[in-house]
Amino acid sequence: MLGVNPFIYSSIICRSELVPRDLPIAVYKMILAARLIRKGITSTHSVSRSICQKLINFCDITTMKTIPVRQIRASFMEEVSPERFNIRMLEEVVGTKDLLHQLHRHDFYFVLAVKEGSGTHEIDFASYPVQSNSLFFIKPGQVHQLELKAGCSGYLMEFNKEFYHPINKSKIQRLRKASSNNFYQLNSDNFDRLCLLLKYLFDEYTARQESYQDSIKANLDILMIELVRLERAAAISLGGASLYTQERLDDFFELLEKNITAYKQVSQYADLMNLSPFQLNEITKATVGKTSSELINEHIILEAKRHLLATPNQVKEIAELLGYEDVSYFIRFFRKHTGYSPEAYRLKSR
Repeated sequence: MLGVNPFIYSSIICRSELVPRDLPIAVYKMILAARLIRKGITSTHSVSRSICQKLINFCDITTMKTIPVRQIRASFMEEVSPERFNIRMLEEVVGTKDLLHQLHRHDFYFVLAVKEGSGTHEIDFASYPVQSNSLFFIKPGQVHQLELKAGCSGYLMEFNKEFYHPINKSKIQRLRKASSNNFYQLNSDNFDRLCLLLKYLFDEYTARQESYQDSIKANLDILMIELVRLERAAAISLGGASLYTQERLDDFFELLEKNITAYKQVSQYADLMNLSPFQLNEITKATVGKTSSELINEHIILEAKRHLLATPNQVKEIAELLGYEDVSYFIRFFRKHTGYSPEAYRLKSR
């Protein structure tokens, strides 16, 4: 036991009434002091109250629940590799009964192409209708809930970053751009064009002939090109922003996903992008009509909602996960932007 960090070890057992007998005396003191503080009794031991409170907080954080994360099952041939890819016909996935996937998140990319069918798809708390000629693209980390009615047809494709990880800058940008749009409602000609690609991917994956994985990756490149073309055509028809500003916006969104816990100021993201706060604001206003600060706040609220609805964590714990030391400030911030306290939002939405 002496080789174990006393702080970490005591945090594991401080909730239990059974304490091992072979611990250093310092660990006993920390455990006892922590228990006394939990009962509202000021510690008279040599361990300070602030250290004990940190210990209690550590205990609480290590017992938090995370949002359920689904992973791609490895086939027999993939068990020795971290690379994962899977594509199935939607008819086989749904079958003759309605399909319901409760709220969860993935650690992989998820592409759902519906040739015919109906249902509802909620992605990051935005609800979309599932209908014929629709395609959904979800990035790792997003949360979603899916309901498909019996009789749907099309394809369901999944792949992780280890399988498809472009190193060419333009390919990286295409993947980022294609996956930043969660919902594509297409006309029959455009959808049929994408379905030809998906059928080829399905046939390659099913046959598994020599170099089939290379062929799949090459066709994923083509799929990203097609999706970006569709997105840009839609943006042009609506008088969208220039390619440069759109790419810079995508960079900003990617940084938000990675850094929102630590960085919450426009100036911090502007520095990461080698821009001034004014330039970053001009980019966000030109592309989505919102200031950079508004987008940062929206992302904080989105991540808070993910934890509120997909985990049983207490509000205090969620605030800590999002980088807020003052839970009261977090509650006021959430109420300001949603009209509800975090707990009221959780009750309303369940």
